[in-house]
Amino acid sequence: MIGSLRGIVESVHENGCVLDVNGVGYLVACSRKTLDKLTGRDGAQRLLVETRVSQDAITLYGFFDAAEREAFRALIEVKTVGPQKALLVLSGLTPNQLAAAIAAKERKKLSEVKGLGAATANRIIDEPAMQKWAVGRATPEADGLGGVAIAVQAPEGGEADAVSALVNLGMKRPEASAAVARAAKRVGKEAALEALITEALKEMAPR
Repeated sequence: MIGSLRGIVESVHENGCVLDVNGVGYLVACSRKTLDKLTGRDGAQRLLVETRVSQDAITLYGFFDAAEREAFRALIEVKTVGPQKALLVLSGLTPNQLAAAIAAKERKKLSEVKGLGAATANRIIDEPAMQKWAVGRATPEADGLGGVAIAVQAPEGGEADAVSALVNLGMKRPEASAAVARAAKRVGKEAALEALITEALKEMAPR
């Protein structure tokens, strides 16, 4: 199987590009975000590749970085979300934005991805494996998101509600409790639930 390719971008089209590797043109399907990064770059470019084999085709999917390939692999494990829909998602959202949307259960944001639809967006958000994937990646700083508030669907309340929301995302209760307690010290115990969860996610993010 092909794990990566390095070559000259011969052409870019709506759903991918042709990468010339030593005179052989490889047709590689890519997200819009990867194609945007490739456009206008001079010299040889490297793409990470996921090779998918079906009964009638061998298809190469290319990614500018490992984070996008990891997100693609997670998405295609969701029922009815195949490679093409996974690329649609990654054309609309970066991996970190996707993780934040899943962790916060922002159904509307995900359903607004062009060509995806509400039913598929809900399936992605409700998939336990995707919730697990999102944990630790849903940090507001990621991709320059700055102070974007993460509004997890949970009853308004204090620290107990914030802990429950994090546990529902797959985090262990002791770690969630400790993170919320540290977050409460920074933002105050009377802070809105969204603020507590956002700060707690910062505390639990890998450093």
